[in-house]
Amino acid sequence: MLAASSGQPSQNRPQEAVELAHAEQSDLVAAAYGSQQVSFGPEYLIPRPFDPRLIVKIAPAVAKAAMDSGVATDPIKDFKAYVEKLNEFVYHSGLIMKPVFTAAKGSPKRIVFTEGEDERILRATQVIVDEGLARPILVARPSVLERRVKRYGLRMKAGRDFELVNPEDDPRHRDYWTEYHRMMERRGVSIQTAKLEMRRRLTLIGAMMIHKGEADGMICGMIGAHRSHLQYIDEVLGKAPGVKNYYAMNLLMLPRRTVFIGDTYVNVDPTAEQLVEMVQLASVEIRRFGLTPKVALVSHSSFGNSDAPSAAKMREAYKLLRARLPDIEVEGEMQGDAALSEEIRQKAFPNTKLKGDANFLVMPSLDAANISFNLMKVVGGSGITVGPILLGTKRPVHILTPSATVRRIINMTALAVVDALEFEANNGGRA
Repeated sequence: MLAASSGQPSQNRPQEAVELAHAEQSDLVAAAYGSQQVSFGPEYLIPRPFDPRLIVKIAPAVAKAAMDSGVATDPIKDFKAYVEKLNEFVYHSGLIMKPVFTAAKGSPKRIVFTEGEDERILRATQVIVDEGLARPILVARPSVLERRVKRYGLRMKAGRDFELVNPEDDPRHRDYWTEYHRMMERRGVSIQTAKLEMRRRLTLIGAMMIHKGEADGMICGMIGAHRSHLQYIDEVLGKAPGVKNYYAMNLLMLPRRTVFIGDTYVNVDPTAEQLVEMVQLASVEIRRFGLTPKVALVSHSSFGNSDAPSAAKMREAYKLLRARLPDIEVEGEMQGDAALSEEIRQKAFPNTKLKGDANFLVMPSLDAANISFNLMKVVGGSGITVGPILLGTKRPVHILTPSATVRRIINMTALAVVDALEFEANNGGRA
């Protein structure tokens, strides 16, 4: 806390407000003011009031001025921690993402963004460059990108801050379509189709860049259906060794808890075996957030009181998990309230092996997972999510959704970098 006394803050501290007025407007400001594209000048001399950076920029500047001038009688001892707290207040995903961001900044990797012309991707890229989270590669037409960078008032430049890949005219096009045809010629892809697809399928271009060792990870999915992106990822990159299926998991930040939910996008009716594989893959990812997985196998039934096929499947998954992954804390099958409340769970089943509240909810079907995630997001989570996190891929790739925000893109980029670091560590330092 800063206890005020008489005195004036130093005169050079308003510089932070000046710099913020000169900086590009954030995505939240753009949303609040619609199509008004503002830049410093006679009509725009101070930052917009909806700009969240007012808190993370101006508040520390005022605090520092008070400390420097002696106005603060109880100065802040750990200024870095103070700034981090402000960031967590403004960006609610900050706390859960902290270990991921720390790891990503330590060794940023090459992440290709296939929808490089999208406004949210461009705004996220500016933040990624500023924070040193990754080495961005944007797939975009140069003329379109240049116009949009200027329109949004961004400071980044191709060649200096990010690599640009022009899908209409790239010298690697022949090499890419030739390799794609080689992979797919026995699956009905002709030379003509390979040439055409390598021009118009941006996710295919990004996947080929990873395959060729020219990128370390990929963010896609801002346009189109999840399954259409997964098709090209599967064709070019494939599954990780020993993995039989892909899965998708979302992280949801609620006021009183953080929960992961799976499978939200890929498998319509996963088998017990597939649920076990998903838990195994998801547990690795959950630990990257600094959390210990606590798994609840959710059903309409609790501990054997229904013989419905979906309930029987969840019971079978529990048996398999206990046998194959004895170190994972798991319980089920159980209803949703029992998963999220130890008190309710113990009343229904006093001998439960799961202590505390579950943080990974495993659903019996894609319908249950996706509906639960979206309902909880709107009703209880204020839309604060991370994901979808794609599990089971050979290389780090995440397919987002058309509703993804700038903050979610930034979060998923940091996660992709950490995934790439893990891949490199497991492959003898080869990216």
